[in-house]
Amino acid sequence: MQLPSEIQEEETDPVLPLINVVFLLLIFFIMTGALHAVDFFNINPPDSLSQAPGALEDTIILVGAGGRLAIDNEEVDDVDLQLAVSEKLAANEKAVFRLKADGRVDAVRVVEVMELIEAVGVRGVTLLTLSPATGPEPAE
Repeated sequence: MQLPSEIQEEETDPVLPLINVVFLLLIFFIMTGALHAVDFFNINPPDSLSQAPGALEDTIILVGAGGRLAIDNEEVDDVDLQLAVSEKLAANEKAVFRLKADGRVDAVRVVEVMELIEAVGVRGVTLLTLSPATGPEPAE
């Protein structure tokens, strides 16, 4: 009777768990990377105690620290802002506009922007601010 001199063990592939981990990390980064939309330029809204949530489909108008304007992630001047807002109103007369201004911008500039969009037919705008505990919140 002949016995095998060496017992062969079933070999496991050590690369398979590594591939699983890599794919799990890939899925994690894809999911978390798409959760936050980035503004056209850096905006730090002022704080507020308002608790009313805003709708995500509203049009957001950005007012940067230097008074720069952007709508739909495109920088515009005062006249182009009015044109873009009037086009949105022509397409949907019930369009809702939210104004997200940097906390360092002068209140006079924010009022100027409100007057610009009021001149083309907007009758209400929601000013976005930060709630100290939860993040962006609209203030009426």
